[in-house]
Amino acid sequence: MSSPKFVGILLEQNNSLKKVRLDFLFAEGTSFDWVICLTLFPFIPIQMSNLQIKEEKVKPDTNGESLVTTLDTSCTQDRAAQSLLNKLIRSNLVDNTNQVEVLQRDPNSPLYSVKSFEELRLKPQLLQGVYAMGFNRPSKIQENALPMMLAEPPQNLIAQSQSGTGKTAAFVLAMLSRVEPAERYPQCLCLSPTYELALQTGKVIEQMGKFHPELKLAYAVRGNKLERGQKISEHIVIGTPGTVLDWCAKLKFIDPKKIKVFVLDEADVMIATQGHQDQSIRIQRMLPRNCQMLLFSATFEDSVWKFAQKVVPDPNIIKLKREEETLDTIKQYYVLCNNRDEKFQALCNLYGAITIAQAMIFCHTRKTASWLAAELSKEGHQVALLSGEMMVEQRAAVIERFREGKEKVLVTTNVCARGIDVEQVSVVINFDLPVDKDGNPDNETYLHRIGRTGRFGKRGLAVNMVDSKHSMNILNRIQEHFNKKIERLDTDDLDEIEKIAN
Repeated sequence: MSSPKFVGILLEQNNSLKKVRLDFLFAEGTSFDWVICLTLFPFIPIQMSNLQIKEEKVKPDTNGESLVTTLDTSCTQDRAAQSLLNKLIRSNLVDNTNQVEVLQRDPNSPLYSVKSFEELRLKPQLLQGVYAMGFNRPSKIQENALPMMLAEPPQNLIAQSQSGTGKTAAFVLAMLSRVEPAERYPQCLCLSPTYELALQTGKVIEQMGKFHPELKLAYAVRGNKLERGQKISEHIVIGTPGTVLDWCAKLKFIDPKKIKVFVLDEADVMIATQGHQDQSIRIQRMLPRNCQMLLFSATFEDSVWKFAQKVVPDPNIIKLKREEETLDTIKQYYVLCNNRDEKFQALCNLYGAITIAQAMIFCHTRKTASWLAAELSKEGHQVALLSGEMMVEQRAAVIERFREGKEKVLVTTNVCARGIDVEQVSVVINFDLPVDKDGNPDNETYLHRIGRTGRFGKRGLAVNMVDSKHSMNILNRIQEHFNKKIERLDTDDLDEIEKIAN
């Protein structure tokens, strides 16, 4: 097997501290396991001794080329990639405005919530770890979830939680609190839908547990091969369902009857992956009756709810009462054009007439996005391009640069419509209106796209480019759906453009 060739790129140098990113030139037969491991590890300080990666051949296609799956080949991978992206770009907790609804297993028991971590009576080393991570007080979901998760006797929990609400830190704290370091066997088991998400959870465990050095962590992920008959002595095991099931049932690395806490993270992503749902249920059935079960999901459509009820008996439930994203703080306009070039000219006129702090421009295809980014660059704009063929780490780097103001325009496909909060975004432009695979208006995507502006209590501006009867019909249907009039804007009229900026 030929070895991968590495190209190290110095990203940042601060006195003696250097961060190096490895990019890869793939030779035929290079294992995909190596690719993910080595691209992620420069960003994730995990104990390399916990991973013993062995190379495996990647199946070549009929032309002899190695088949490497990209992150946006399916809706499932899109969901997992979006979740990973959110974890990589979040530097702090989101100030969530959703109200939390708590349904207790026993409605007669008192409902506790906490306003400080001290109230939880954590071990001093864990409290130190919490503060070292930058948590000053519990988030809204943590206020309600932590007292339930840390209660004696242990209680089961099903919780709805979006990215950035401190959910991972909450269940990590629950696991670390239950571990008896003197007992050298797995006591907590955490399932993640993908290899990369498992590593992200591991990063949180290592950060929060750094003042508890005797606590050990193992990764049950593809490529981490152990010798048959070996017993694992680490206290916490994180992994993907297929590998964890093998380690419990076939290889006997883990004794499931000794597990005290079972966490199933990202359940909505999990059940969208073929086989993961059945594997998770099989693992759960091996666990003792007094094992604490904790399940988390960003969404709770019927399929997720049915799965959660199979996995978590007699649960407490925390749900988010959805507050709809509002369009009240966003002024919406449309511009009539005949073709792509006229749309681009309208865009240039807009930029020439009003001051735009930062803008996000959405396109339907990667090809249009690439063309538009190149044309805007020729006009002297600082442009960043984001599209689905990029690795998640690359997307995170682009978003971070945009957030820091290094680029003023972000041209993107739908890959970036959700979950990215940049305070300086004053204008969102739909270069192409969002449609679903059948060509109908995608109202939810429209809401998420233009919701990137008008945030943080500021007025926002959304401009839609219309270049055909079909796109005009799409726009009219979007207007009807939201019951909000979208005004026509003549971008050839300088005075009219200047009025919308006021």
